[in-house]
Amino acid sequence: MLRTRLLATLFCLAALASLVLAPVASAHNDGRGFYGATNELAVTDAGFALIIFFPLFVFTMSMIQRHLDKRKEARKAAQKAYLSNGQWRGGW
Repeated sequence: MLRTRLLATLFCLAALASLVLAPVASAHNDGRGFYGATNELAVTDAGFALIIFFPLFVFTMSMIQRHLDKRKEARKAAQKAYLSNGQWRGGW
């Protein structure tokens, strides 16, 4: 009961803080954001950065997943070989 009440209170405080601080965030720097005024070159460069980033990200994550799958398969093969060896089964 106390945990639920604490979570509800924290959620309400976070929502209230977001509502209070939202106008302040857009009022700074005439609403232009951190980068400042943008032009066509900035937008084009950001687009090219995204075009380069996402395929590299997918490739990198795929290579990591491939490495992890190879490790998993090697571990499963080692466990199977370990259990199939009669010396380790036990019994008489």
